[in-house]
Amino acid sequence: MSFLPPLPTILIEPVVRTALLEDLGRAGDLTSDAVVPPQLRASMTLSARQAGVIAGLDAAALAFRLVDPSIGMEVVRPDGARVAAGEVVATVAGPARGLLAGERTALNLLCHLSGIATATRAIVEAVEGQRARIVCTRKTTPGLRALEKYAVRAGGGANHRFGLDDAILIKDNHIALAGGIKPAVERARRHAGHMVKIEVEVDTLPQLEEALAIGVDAVLLDNMSTETLSRAVAMVGGRAVTEASGRITPQTAPAVAATGVDLISVGWLTHSAPILDIGLDFAAAG
Repeated sequence: MSFLPPLPTILIEPVVRTALLEDLGRAGDLTSDAVVPPQLRASMTLSARQAGVIAGLDAAALAFRLVDPSIGMEVVRPDGARVAAGEVVATVAGPARGLLAGERTALNLLCHLSGIATATRAIVEAVEGQRARIVCTRKTTPGLRALEKYAVRAGGGANHRFGLDDAILIKDNHIALAGGIKPAVERARRHAGHMVKIEVEVDTLPQLEEALAIGVDAVLLDNMSTETLSRAVAMVGGRAVTEASGRITPQTAPAVAATGVDLISVGWLTHSAPILDIGLDFAAAG
């Protein structure tokens, strides 16, 4: 796993703060305040309940720290690392009330992001040895895009557009409203700055031929069979970046990658990946 640059705290903090405020409500953690002595300190372990890939430790640490700045975390297995069931991922220590108050927010983020990283790693490994890179999409949870796309990188994938202002991607509805591929691309080219790339979504080989004739930077080959994808890649002949999409799974990805496409975009990585079960377990008091 190559070095994974952490997200700046300024990107994570608003998300974590909002989640904590939602959980703490108007009166804080009533249960812990009633049951746990205020002076009690404790140490706890974050442990994987199942095998997977870790992502989101900075967000989890921040959840605890925002509740109580004296809580510290020691990372055992960093983001991007593969863990076995039962393996300790990190330890946290500090005031017991703060640990309990931050627990659910920390775990919600850590489990969700680790689930994305785990799913990404599975499909990345499924196409290992092929040229295709696995990329995510804009199908993200509102407010969590930066974190979810980070989790994809932790799993070994890459990111597609972060937003509508990254690049021009002309899809089927744009083509319909513009009156065809040619007028859509011509308008896009007049509008785009010199650093903005233009990609066109196509469903058929005749559409691909039209897009190539006018010239684009990339083509999104949507819901094509592997046979059609192979013909499409041959037609492109390196003149544009080729991207395949359409409900691709670890089981179907190898055949898609074998067609020679440059990218495989997978929306479910961020919108439907199951969580990786991670728990917070009491270790010691004092």
